[in-house]
Amino acid sequence: MREHSGPGAGGRILVVDDDPTVAEVVTGYLERAGFSVEQAADGLDALRRAGERRPDLVVLDLMLPGLDGLEVCRRLRSAGPVPVIMLTARGDEEQRITGLEVGADDYVTKPFSPRELVLRVASVMRRSRASAPAAPRGVLRAGDLAVDPTTRRATRSGTELALTLREFDLLTYFMERPGAAHSREDLMRRVWGWDFGDLSTVTVHVRRLRAKIEDDPARPSLIQTVWGVGYRFEPERTEDIPA
Repeated sequence: MREHSGPGAGGRILVVDDDPTVAEVVTGYLERAGFSVEQAADGLDALRRAGERRPDLVVLDLMLPGLDGLEVCRRLRSAGPVPVIMLTARGDEEQRITGLEVGADDYVTKPFSPRELVLRVASVMRRSRASAPAAPRGVLRAGDLAVDPTTRRATRSGTELALTLREFDLLTYFMERPGAAHSREDLMRRVWGWDFGDLSTVTVHVRRLRAKIEDDPARPSLIQTVWGVGYRFEPERTEDIPA
């Protein structure tokens, strides 16, 4: 597949789709938005291209010949952090949730508006670039959890947690606001930067985050469900040590 050289100010995007019409339309819109775009028509070609030159973001179709999008996403994530937006068939909720669970940061359902996809790409890219903030921020701590927003490292009992881009942002948002209740709509606006979207995205990410930070994810004590509202982060209480 040919590589498209746009202005590149927005970053390098790898578009993986076996439908040449969809790939060309997506590429055209992304290039006009200032991104440099490379295309791959199957999973193996996508992994090869990503291995040769790491993209800033991958737009990945789930239904690919040979190696499917879920396996491609798993392998991309195992090789290192890279934001992934999945393209899924409308109504296929199980695959969308599975995609989020293997590490995708976002998804767009087909048929989709190319302009909406560009907005989603820009939103995920902004979050990704928050890894190098201009002003250092203090380390957040809650029990055995520690989150450093400046270096974007999260640890539990000194062991680094393998968090996706959105999981890290979600945990940081919670830890900066202990005890506050947040609706899923509010989390979608504040963490994802969306004013619209499928709220199951938030639910899946909360479930995945619980699996990584809770002693018993089935009975969470840190990220608690507030029935009729959403979620609340309750840090583990420790006894005050006299000065």
